[in-house]
Amino acid sequence: MTAAEWGAYLPDFLAGLGVSLRLTAAALGVGLPVGALLGLATTARRAPLRWTCVAIVEIGRGAPGLIVLYLVYYGLPQLDLTWSSFASATLALGLSTAAYSAEVFRAGINAVPAGQREASRALGLSRGAELRFVVLPQAVRTIVPPLAGVAILLFQGTSLAFAIAVPELLSRAYNAATITYQFTATLTVAGAMYAAVSLLAVALLRLPRPGRRTRRSFAAAGTAPHPTDGRSS
Repeated sequence: MTAAEWGAYLPDFLAGLGVSLRLTAAALGVGLPVGALLGLATTARRAPLRWTCVAIVEIGRGAPGLIVLYLVYYGLPQLDLTWSSFASATLALGLSTAAYSAEVFRAGINAVPAGQREASRALGLSRGAELRFVVLPQAVRTIVPPLAGVAILLFQGTSLAFAIAVPELLSRAYNAATITYQFTATLTVAGAMYAAVSLLAVALLRLPRPGRRTRRSFAAAGTAPHPTDGRSS
């Protein structure tokens, strides 16, 4: 493709990238809350609830994303529900994200030492108070990085929405390729745009965060911060 042709199609590619990012955000809005509930349920004390949710999570993780997409897109009209292709893709990708994020939430909750839970029960805290004040604040530190990885995979997975005519990045690239017959070039550019956004997200995740650098610096010095450091007496 000539420079003039690239100049003509670049705005279309960027528009498709914007759709992919919006679809990612919308699917996360569906998937993370559902995943959090499923993750909590898989750690429930009641065995029927726990094993039912474990089965749901495993089925969701095992189902190919494209099949889930087709089931939602073609299944909803049979229930007299007419959704746009974007809304159908949001629901389908959100459900898949919920299954994967549920496992992240479960692992983060289980990573909290059992002794702290036992201490909470000894103090008479309810299950809700135990989760709110003891378990979840500690689990967040281990949950956030894997959830970011799930979000990156979701962004890359939005390319599946091409199958139901969502005008996302891959769809725009394919349309340009069918007009110019430059399939290799256009798809390579689309792939590079997916990779660029993913690498940018990874780079942002690796930026030093307050507290993490402090802990590392104390560890390197062989000392530990005193609980009253940085506080007035």
